[in-house]
Amino acid sequence: MNHTIAGDAWPWAGSYPGGLSPDVVLDTWPVHTLIDQGAVRFGDAVAFVFRDAKLSYRGLKREVDRAAAGFVALGIDKGDRIAFLLPNTLYHPYAFFGALKAGATVVHLSPLDAPKIIAHKLADSGARLLVTTNIGELATGAAKLIEAGLVDRIVVGDDTRFGPSPLTGPLPAGQGLIGWDDFLAAGAPDAAFPDMATSDLALLQYTGGTTGLPKAAMLTHANLSAAVSSYALWSAADGLTRAGREKVLLVLPLFHIYALVAVMLRALVDGQTLVMHTRFDAETALAEIEAGATVFPGVPTMWIAICALPGFASRDISSLYYCGSGGAPQPVEVARKLKDMAGIELLGGWGMTETSPAGTNIPRGRPDKSGTVGLPLPGIAMRIVALDDPRRELPPGETGELAVRGANVTAGYLNRPEENETSFIDGWFLTGDIGYFDRDGFLFLVDRKKDMIISGGFNIYPQMIEQAIYEHPDVEEALVIGIADAYRGEAAKAFVKLRAGASELTLEDLRAFLRSRLGPHELPAALEIRAALPRTPVGKLSKLELKREERARSVSQHQGA
Repeated sequence: MNHTIAGDAWPWAGSYPGGLSPDVVLDTWPVHTLIDQGAVRFGDAVAFVFRDAKLSYRGLKREVDRAAAGFVALGIDKGDRIAFLLPNTLYHPYAFFGALKAGATVVHLSPLDAPKIIAHKLADSGARLLVTTNIGELATGAAKLIEAGLVDRIVVGDDTRFGPSPLTGPLPAGQGLIGWDDFLAAGAPDAAFPDMATSDLALLQYTGGTTGLPKAAMLTHANLSAAVSSYALWSAADGLTRAGREKVLLVLPLFHIYALVAVMLRALVDGQTLVMHTRFDAETALAEIEAGATVFPGVPTMWIAICALPGFASRDISSLYYCGSGGAPQPVEVARKLKDMAGIELLGGWGMTETSPAGTNIPRGRPDKSGTVGLPLPGIAMRIVALDDPRRELPPGETGELAVRGANVTAGYLNRPEENETSFIDGWFLTGDIGYFDRDGFLFLVDRKKDMIISGGFNIYPQMIEQAIYEHPDVEEALVIGIADAYRGEAAKAFVKLRAGASELTLEDLRAFLRSRLGPHELPAALEIRAALPRTPVGKLSKLELKREERARSVSQHQGA
């Protein structure tokens, strides 16, 4: 790697840990090759622990190769799309790396997606093959996608393979449904796999869309591996993890870019052990830490829940070597409480789907920078640009929009040419986040241009909630904004004007109506019925006044507490 100092071009260089230079050429590689390399480098070291199953690096390669051969036997060619409807289970890494080795592009669906969103993602991506498992109702729900003509075939992994679990649900059968063992058995031992370039598309990862429907960030092998390389350089310089020595608690969902890249790929490159759980439970997570987990990447809601456990301050968490928070803004109070109660420095940073998600990290030992999201990671260029002219860079201390450039940044969105034109200026990606750099190169974010709500680490799109609310026969107008939530960071609040003569609408009634239309994380946490909703001078519904009112209300409540 090239570690040439770039001087004034990198104002954060002087704040970097361990003499690391921000000016580097990041290593890139076909993502699935890390499995082949891991088998050679780490052999019988444990890669994954999941319930009763322990899987070595050599065993992981064996399962990935079998899955890749299975995909080839199903007729998957280079560039074909394979959709995943998977929570955390070993079927995810098996299928993820196997699909990439077979030359396919992975399309992540979320188990939290409403049916119409899954239908949109399948149609938009062109995926006709789906991989799922019988955790809860996932498999039986997925089987309906064949009946609806949305997919042709579904590969279903039996959840009982990894030991008994109360989460295991029914295992459907029928035309187009292929059991995991049959899927593997069809693969030829000498299957040929295509040569993959780092410029090839690896992942379609869906994020918010201006039309109210998610859009897919196109992430190449180079994007994902560049992000991993940047994380690795930073981690080594700041001493965040120790190669081959960590037990990483993986409770974040692998269908999310944060867990996929910053946790799983990052850990496998260094020969760590991933202790995986399908769901987060605060007591279970704390028990894993007491049993020896050394690294715990979470989201703010997880840390809030752990700190709230009775007797937390007296529990033995001395095994923790590094803990991080991402996916949503970290409340300063939570980090301070964790430090006071347990002596843990909660680190984190900023990133987004479009940056794979590498962006910034907070270095150790900087309590003077409270509220920062950190410094730009090595090999990633950032600047603040004027809101009225994205070609004009602003000096430290001035607030504008954050723009990013680097090998980790997506080339654009699938099927969105107009949005691609407005998202990039002279090679810089406009993030939609508003903030400033201080004179030491630390980034502080103050707002978001768009109305997206981040609740418990999940992206929630108000327009989609509004569209669902409008389906209620008693609703005339609706607006949804994000409000402060002590546990989730943010939650959705609906403002509704009812039709004349409509009966009373309660929050419970509205949530019951929306449950078949939205994911559980998208349901409004608050409702306010109004005689009229605010409008712009030209008559459009406006959220600005509502946001100001809620901000003032939050400040007033905080001052009165």
